[in-house]
Amino acid sequence: MEKREATVEKILIVDDDRAIGELVSDALADEGYETILCRDGAAAQEAVRQNPDVSLILLDIMMPRMNGLELCRRIRDVVSCPIIFVTAKSKTIDTLLGLEMGADDYIAKPFVVEELVARVKAHLRRENRSSHVDQEPDCLAVGDIRLYAKSYEVFLKGERVELTPREFQLLEYFMRNQGNVLTREQIFNGVWGMNYGDIGTVTVNIKNLRKKIDPDSRYIKTVWGVGYKFVKPTEDLDEA
Repeated sequence: MEKREATVEKILIVDDDRAIGELVSDALADEGYETILCRDGAAAQEAVRQNPDVSLILLDIMMPRMNGLELCRRIRDVVSCPIIFVTAKSKTIDTLLGLEMGADDYIAKPFVVEELVARVKAHLRRENRSSHVDQEPDCLAVGDIRLYAKSYEVFLKGERVELTPREFQLLEYFMRNQGNVLTREQIFNGVWGMNYGDIGTVTVNIKNLRKKIDPDSRYIKTVWGVGYKFVKPTEDLDEA
């Protein structure tokens, strides 16, 4: 029987600094990943078009022709893979904008290459775990929300809702833990699967998720001083 070769995960690196881009590319190639290196946003957008199966994107913010924030906004509905900002801009506003546009994480320059590689591996492990859901119920239903794990679809009152991959994973984590009070640390470790990074991503992603499926806070309740709880709306319980 012919042995099937394992699929090599493909990582897109977008950075206008040639030295940094090549350093990151070489480090990831040494770990067995296939890398694609682009030096501006426009070239990266074309690379995404040609490589829709890319496994992860490392994205700088300050670039010519198209900055990283704009690129993230344009491609987020096209690719479902993790997007990590690698940027010298550490202002809170840039970080929040990136996360609200669908980025999953960020790492600030200057960075330790080993930490960046570890961050990449952690995100890819999380994505691989999320893709193996055969042992879990495919459909989760709470109130008017229906989540289909295998097809990566969410419906609210019968209407499909477009979520980013991280928002989908966050909602799935909430629904599988319905009724339990969850701290931000529990949510961060359960959804992002890492013990490092910016825990503020939890708050930003919950805010984005609420806008799309729960603007009246009927499902996602804030437990002040503790964390969050996902519940079935009270009116639904009264009707039951």
